Amino acid sequence: MTIYLAPMEGVLDFVLRDILTRVGGVDRCVSEFIRVTHTLLPDRVYTRAVPELLNGGRTLAGVPVRVQLLGSDPVCLAENAARLATLGPDGIDLNFGCPAKVVNRHGGGATLLDQPELLSRIMSAVRRAVPAQLPVSAKMRLGVNDASRAVESALAIEAGGASELVVHARTKADAYRPPVYWERIADIRAAVHIPVLANGDIWSVQDALRCRQLSGCDGLMLGRGMVSDPGLALAIQAAVAQREPPPGVSWQILLPLIADFWRLVCLRLERRQQAGRLKQWLNFLRRRHPEAELAYLALRGVSEPAAVERWLAAAPTR
Repeated sequence: MTIYLAPMEGVLDFVLRDILTRVGGVDRCVSEFIRVTHTLLPDRVYTRAVPELLNGGRTLAGVPVRVQLLGSDPVCLAENAARLATLGPDGIDLNFGCPAKVVNRHGGGATLLDQPELLSRIMSAVRRAVPAQLPVSAKMRLGVNDASRAVESALAIEAGGASELVVHARTKADAYRPPVYWERIADIRAAVHIPVLANGDIWSVQDALRCRQLSGCDGLMLGRGMVSDPGLALAIQAAVAQREPPPGVSWQILLPLIADFWRLVCLRLERRQQAGRLKQWLNFLRRRHPEAELAYLALRGVSEPAAVERWLAAAPTR
């Protein structure tokens, strides 16, 4: 079972990638998207968003990171991909799945799924622009308003030279609302000859096994489920291999990771962002850990880093 850590804009940045890959079970990360418009971005844009590029394209735990680009201009994307390739990423991923209105309004993300010929041109241009040994993958949704062109879009991406495809089992119109249509991924997997990974609403081991059964995919991409339960990838790996389930990541194990997360946030992010980032993660964690609920409530009105430090110092370790 191959498990990837999903790109989640504003959530799963390099700080949380660092922390979650320390837990284990993740084979590869895909970064948040870097928007490409009409300019050749300088190296510092890439290394600021993906500082793992300064560490051989890997997190400190050694997990490779693929850098995701978002745009709609084949030439500009190709030029930026060529520059990015010189920085040593694990690979380049193209975003054909973002449902955000501001992204779609400018012709990027999921809106491209109504233009399969453009998908193929973008993929082909990027593929030609980078070294042959560098993987170029893509992430897509089932479509814009419906899934009628899902297979056509996937075939166009494959024809352009994609080495791998992740499919979020919803349309742009579905956004992140349930339900998720894992069974529709099976149509794509049957049509293409490249590896396909399934994504969307995998919150538990049971979800993962059902997604695997319905989609036919041997690879999964975890997003919110992994942020909420950092031990999820390890638990899925054990279940698929029919091994004894791991003990899970308890609150006592999480607390030092939360403290490390906080230190990295304070080191790498602006002061005005720091408390909010910690509360954001605690908000996810309280889905799985009752202690996170108490922590979130204690810090909900806090904005000063000193108050967070006091909470961390007083948090029971057992």
